[in-house]
Amino acid sequence: MAETKLFLITFFAALLGVLPPGLVNMTVAKTCVEHGKKNGLYVAIGASIVVLFQALIAILLAKYIFDNPFVRNVLLRTGLVIFIFLTIFFYVKARRGSHLESHSKKANSKSIFKGMLISVLNVFPIPYFCALAAALNVGGDVSYNWSLIALFMLAASMGTFTSLYVYVLFFYRIDNKTEMFAKYSNYFMAALMLILVIITLARIFYF
Repeated sequence: MAETKLFLITFFAALLGVLPPGLVNMTVAKTCVEHGKKNGLYVAIGASIVVLFQALIAILLAKYIFDNPFVRNVLLRTGLVIFIFLTIFFYVKARRGSHLESHSKKANSKSIFKGMLISVLNVFPIPYFCALAAALNVGGDVSYNWSLIALFMLAASMGTFTSLYVYVLFFYRIDNKTEMFAKYSNYFMAALMLILVIITLARIFYF
């Protein structure tokens, strides 16, 4: 019963945590528009694989991170640098290529590695899963139950993939809107990164 509760809470927490527009899910959407449904699905798979390890790191460090503000600030500052870089990157890319380009929609394994890279750059899941693990008291004891840790990792990954798959289905089906999205997607991603920069700054200095 405890295992089922842990799985369900973690699954839906991960699902809901990824639903709002963010770096990973909007990359999935952008890939669906430019390279087709299968490549978008591969990006989602790659990102979900990385979430397994992010959840493991989070659950092992949950107690330590919340007892050590320095570690939390290092994570936030790392995220800040990444988001500033990505803001500049997407803006420059948008300015250079405002016209639509023809992209191959043949599915390939590179999309999996793309999803993994984007997920690695997105450091927010670690403190998010840390908070969840602390709330569930999974990593609060000295002696770890590895079966619960594995269940936590699996639920986090599956919840993330389910949410990303919703993006794949949604952006695959709105064919009449994809041209406009493709044209302005880099501007949208740059604006999104700027918002994440502001949020991260607020978390560093005020929370």
